[in-house]
Amino acid sequence: MSLGTLGKNISNLEVTHISSHGIWLLFGDNELFLSYEDFPWFKDASVKHILNVTEPTANHFYWPDLDIDLTLDIIKHPDRFPLAFNEA
Repeated sequence: MSLGTLGKNISNLEVTHISSHGIWLLFGDNELFLSYEDFPWFKDASVKHILNVTEPTANHFYWPDLDIDLTLDIIKHPDRFPLAFNEA
């Protein structure tokens, strides 16, 4: 039995790593780091929910299971977009 790749991978977006500090998102040729300090909603999320990310429009990322919308600009410059977060 031979395992081969079926079709061509056309995805431009992939979560490549999840650690105790944050997540890494591969977007095209760029690897972006989303720290839990800047993006706390991911900290207690399941791996399954973090991996389910789409790009509904250019440079706009959406995690439907978590109802999180982020743009490339927010990810690259979180200091420009202070986020309010209240722990329950």
